[in-house]
Amino acid sequence: MTTTRPRLLAAASTIAALVLAAGCTTAPTQTPPASGPSAAPTAAAPGQPITSLSLERIPWEGGPAYYKKFAKADAAGWSDPSFFPVLIWYNGISSDAEAQYDKKMGFNTYVGMDKGTDYGLFQRNGLFWIGEKLNDSFNAQSTNWVGDFLEDEADGRFEPKPGLAQMAKRKAETGKEGRFRYSNFTQLIMNRDFPTGVAEDYVNNYSDVVSMDMYFYTVPYCSQAGYNPAQYPANTGQKYCRTASSYGRTVDALRLRDAADGKLLPLWNFVEIYNGMGSGNDDLKVTPEQATGAAMSSIIHEARGLAWFNQSFTGQCKGTSLVREVQMNPNHCAAANVNAVGALNNQVHRLAPVINTQSYKYKFGDGLDTMLKVHDGSAYVFAMVDNASDPGQRTFQVPDELKGRTVEVVDENRTIPMNGDGTFTDNFAQESSYHIYRIH
Repeated sequence: MTTTRPRLLAAASTIAALVLAAGCTTAPTQTPPASGPSAAPTAAAPGQPITSLSLERIPWEGGPAYYKKFAKADAAGWSDPSFFPVLIWYNGISSDAEAQYDKKMGFNTYVGMDKGTDYGLFQRNGLFWIGEKLNDSFNAQSTNWVGDFLEDEADGRFEPKPGLAQMAKRKAETGKEGRFRYSNFTQLIMNRDFPTGVAEDYVNNYSDVVSMDMYFYTVPYCSQAGYNPAQYPANTGQKYCRTASSYGRTVDALRLRDAADGKLLPLWNFVEIYNGMGSGNDDLKVTPEQATGAAMSSIIHEARGLAWFNQSFTGQCKGTSLVREVQMNPNHCAAANVNAVGALNNQVHRLAPVINTQSYKYKFGDGLDTMLKVHDGSAYVFAMVDNASDPGQRTFQVPDELKGRTVEVVDENRTIPMNGDGTFTDNFAQESSYHIYRIH
């Protein structure tokens, strides 16, 4: 097992102002223009396959097709519409049994690994490495070595000038032999006091894939006195700061920086499996439902990959490699979280062909965060409560083209009646609850 330092987190007094419109579930206005309405002048009759909708699409970096430009990732299957990257931070593998356990739990990509790790573990088990050459078992033909990791949290570890110089240095050293470059940042890149040009430079000028970590459930800021709602995405009030919806707005905030140069990158988002920082307070931990809700909120806000923080440094449940520790001890204190994360990961993989299509812009109703897709003859609605209302009952108004159809709740073994006016109602028991509807 590999250990590493706690992830850095910026001081609460310097956290970013993330100025996105409340309730926004699509990319911000600075993004390139979205493609026009799809060609569907006549709605398919109920019972007939749904092939497209006459709605505007979200701006799009290309989905899995984006990886076709990188020979290693393309050869490894990353451009396949059924593939979705699920990264785990520091979870060393030393045997095929460990690799297969991780794969069973839905993890397919690694950052952070012992120098002695054999490349064959990735190749034999259909897993992927992003990072440096670990040893001589890695070479130019190592297809499952898909990416190079530039830096973790350079915006938080360096002053701007040396930080950008470090990113330029790492860019020059990497990206060889058909691998993409990946970097992760802190919420400092959204800081009101952080120079906008520097933040945009960090995000846009060095990497091919970027992510950000902001652990709303387990950082102290959300419960501090003097909380300022303008410091968080969509002006989230303090009541709704420590909720799954904040993770989706992290993706919105990162897209704001990404879109500034008129070109879009795949954005991934970090979620803590158990505890995201050294708070010293064991009350600041995620429940299994919160972890999965934060991940689904990220996807609803168009994250193209999930990244799981796999360590817990404080409180009563500590671990430097939680997933591996749960494998070795099924009664580990983080077992419920790890198992829930595994179930969510596998649900995402099953739905990857749907998730990897370009979304439609549409507002289903008040108090909702949603993502609308069409795939294989059906429409799919991924839904949660928004960042400004309590959990409970919600009413959905479907587009005219979907009226009169069947609403099936995916993986819940139930259907919901649709009313004649094209509405249906469902309940969200917790702020972290999500439902996925197949309309056909």
